[in-house]
Amino acid sequence: MPKDNSIKSVLIIGSGPIVIGQACEFDYSGSQSLRSLREDGIETILINSNPATIMTDPSMADHVYLKPLTTKSIIEILKAHPQIDAVLPTMGGQTALNLAIEADEKGIWKDFGVKLIGVDIDAINITEDREQFRNLMEKIGVPMAPQATANSFLKGKEIAQKFGFPLCIRSSFTLGGAGAAIVYDEKDYDKLLTHGLEVSPIHEVMIDKALLGWKEYELELLRDSNDNVVIICTIENMDPMGIHTGDSITVAPAMTLSDTTFQKMRDMAIHMMRSIGDFAGGCNVQFAVSPDEKEDIIAIEINPRVSRSSALASKATGYPIAKIATKLALGYTLDELNNQITKSTSALFEPTLDYVIVKIPRWNFDKFEGADRTLGLQMKSVGEVMGIGRSFQEALHKATQSLEIKRNGLGADGKGYKNYEQIIEKLTYASWDRVFVIYDAIAMGIPLSRIHEITKIDMWFLKQYEELFHLEKEISNYKVDTLPKELLLEAKQKGYGDRQIAHMVGCLESQVYKLREEMGVKRVYKLVDTCAAEFKAQTPYYYSTFEAEIEKADGTRYVANESIVTDKKKVVVLGSGPNRIGQGIEFDYSCVHGVLAAKEVGYETIMINCNPETVSTDFDTADKLYFEPVFWEHIYDIIQHEKPEGVIVQLGGQTALKLAEKLDKYGIKIIGTSFEALDLAEDRGRFSELLTELKIPFPKFGVAENAEEASKLADTLDFPLLVRPSYVLGGQGMKIVINKQELEEHVIEILKHIPNNKLLLDHYLDGAIEAEADAICDADGNVYIIGIMEHIEPCGVHSGDSNATLPPFNLGEFVMQQIKDHTHKIAKALKTVGLINIQFAVKDDTVYIIEANPRASRTVPFIAKAYGEPYVNYATKVMLGEKKVTDFTFNPQLKGYAIKQPVFSFNKFANVNKALGPEMKSTGESILFIDDLKDDQFYELYSRRKMYLTR
Repeated sequence: MPKDNSIKSVLIIGSGPIVIGQACEFDYSGSQSLRSLREDGIETILINSNPATIMTDPSMADHVYLKPLTTKSIIEILKAHPQIDAVLPTMGGQTALNLAIEADEKGIWKDFGVKLIGVDIDAINITEDREQFRNLMEKIGVPMAPQATANSFLKGKEIAQKFGFPLCIRSSFTLGGAGAAIVYDEKDYDKLLTHGLEVSPIHEVMIDKALLGWKEYELELLRDSNDNVVIICTIENMDPMGIHTGDSITVAPAMTLSDTTFQKMRDMAIHMMRSIGDFAGGCNVQFAVSPDEKEDIIAIEINPRVSRSSALASKATGYPIAKIATKLALGYTLDELNNQITKSTSALFEPTLDYVIVKIPRWNFDKFEGADRTLGLQMKSVGEVMGIGRSFQEALHKATQSLEIKRNGLGADGKGYKNYEQIIEKLTYASWDRVFVIYDAIAMGIPLSRIHEITKIDMWFLKQYEELFHLEKEISNYKVDTLPKELLLEAKQKGYGDRQIAHMVGCLESQVYKLREEMGVKRVYKLVDTCAAEFKAQTPYYYSTFEAEIEKADGTRYVANESIVTDKKKVVVLGSGPNRIGQGIEFDYSCVHGVLAAKEVGYETIMINCNPETVSTDFDTADKLYFEPVFWEHIYDIIQHEKPEGVIVQLGGQTALKLAEKLDKYGIKIIGTSFEALDLAEDRGRFSELLTELKIPFPKFGVAENAEEASKLADTLDFPLLVRPSYVLGGQGMKIVINKQELEEHVIEILKHIPNNKLLLDHYLDGAIEAEADAICDADGNVYIIGIMEHIEPCGVHSGDSNATLPPFNLGEFVMQQIKDHTHKIAKALKTVGLINIQFAVKDDTVYIIEANPRASRTVPFIAKAYGEPYVNYATKVMLGEKKVTDFTFNPQLKGYAIKQPVFSFNKFANVNKALGPEMKSTGESILFIDDLKDDQFYELYSRRKMYLTR
């Protein structure tokens, strides 16, 4: 039992909808925390308004409240559950901490006799109030940059006069660096100071002397009630100070830190954590180090909660920070707890890594027209990927291959920049693709000293890049049949993909694969074991690498592979890769439920994913986790190694779906709907023929491959036209055009970004109502519609950006019957096995088909939460052929209506076009329950429905 036996019931505050700066890493920490509490027999009550997460699944907590994160909701919950003893606010990011402070200020915790665990209010206030924090650091002798606090415009002007430029402005009590900026020039200062003061809830900013070019580090700490402290992970930012850590390329363990400075930094971090308050839990500390021999250390900030980096540190080390932090909050001490990976050592240890991890953020600037794309103190990325390798170079390559931005890794894919001015500009004003541009600069012959001078990136990293480029040059001298084994092995050990090597030697990717097979250059799998193999790991969490053969005394040669293949029947679930707009946490929700359902029916489950923020990449979600890029070469090698019964592709969004063709071509079984049916739904021409056969109406459309064809089509289709590329997600490149000039401009723009793409031109049904349905269908053609939603916004606003109401509020019986009939017919005709989502436009009482997606959709988790039914579990069992749709007793429970509300992160981008249209822009969603249509919130949504419609 926990040390504090008085705690029997705990309230956990979640982080709400996903926004830039606070993403699904808090779903991961919240889910771990809930499991940790339940292990100790503690009743769990959760408040979170995000329906797309695993955390808000009915199975995760004893009581789940999908309510707005307000003190009003907190009071309602505390009245309904007077037994609540404690609240744990450290698992829900800044949102949860801010709500805990507000509730404390209003006396709510005191009124209901609830105590805060995992942190104390003083610690939050000290760390968030920049003035208090500075005073404390001075008192305990921890150096900080020269800085001062301003809570008025006048005071801010005075400070700038005293310090001189460049300066940093940081707002107090904000998230993801909101309101922060580096000011190089006096002319920009007034505007940025005003913005910083406005963004801070207490109208306060800290102004400090910018430490440009200094190196940045983060330490993840845990501390128990006996004052034991462990440092779980040291993370080094490859980008120097001046770029938000959420937008930086980060590396663990730290690569360029001397041991003496590391020891000093450790001592400082422990001293800081102990001085901010007497609490047990997790902490994240950030430091800057001068880039000279002196290696001066300066503290930047401390967060007394699990942070964005805690999820990364957990996945990097295999140490479940959130789970252990929860136990510590209950009163356990580190020496009483087990290391979750070895099961034989205690949690009072510091992980050692015999591999390197590299995290690269994933941006979505294409969705924010007019956004400033340079990186700075305010976070702009929407997701991240992590690569694990035996060297920095291998991990860096794996991370770049995971990004899904049509790059095969660094260089050697013909997509690099060749223009000197463009390269220099992208290096000078840190661009999102700087990780690739460094390689292009070296390839162009720009000296490392010049790249270092511009970027201030440590020479060690730049030399790693240079080595890669020299290797590419050397390999390029050979052809596929003359390439020596040593060079091929070296290229693979440094992370180059088969596609890149094929590019270097001028052949096909399959020829390089064949050469590797012949030469015995094969992937081996290594365990992430937290302790550099000093103790035996019990947890199957793997990454791949390449090793030279070892020769035994008897002359036999082998390579050591730590992934032992069992003889159980297996299924692979392909994950959804990095979060981005159009494909977020809702697909991770589906993947996790798919894994759990397959386990229930006796399969050994294998998860492949590269997103460190998610529950699917937790080491104990699937029976085996391969933390690898969702990239053909990696997947194929794992399948060859494991020999599963088949692969589930319909739960991982477009990422997994895009691999279906290759799997089919290589004779690997796709579990559920066949590739043929998936392809038919994507191919607009064939799909419309099917609809014509089924006598189902659809908007008039045509397919064009260039601007001329599009112009001819426009004569027969009538404006307005909806123009979109095929095979994209989240409405990428979609636009409504009203004349030939607009049409031509947009077609040329699409083909510039997505060459050789087929363009679809639909007659746009102006003023139509949009609706969608999700259904499960089995191999016998039994169909069950799990939910029909009506969009409040008119047709033309992307479904991911619309307020969707379940059940519909304004569709007559005649229309509803058409929707049901069409859904049944299409699901059967596509021979769907598993999930399908169909979107409709309703005009003059006729229901037209916009599109059909035979896969898990963005709305499935929302419907599952609204009706309290585990639909993905059912659908997975249907896909595996274990159950028929008719075997389930469906019992949806919903009083009134549920509304899926999109949430936007426009505040991160000044001057961006906020108008909504066919291309998706929302980063997350919340759920709103109303009893009836007279509800004020519904009335407000309905009255604003046409406000944002744009072309």
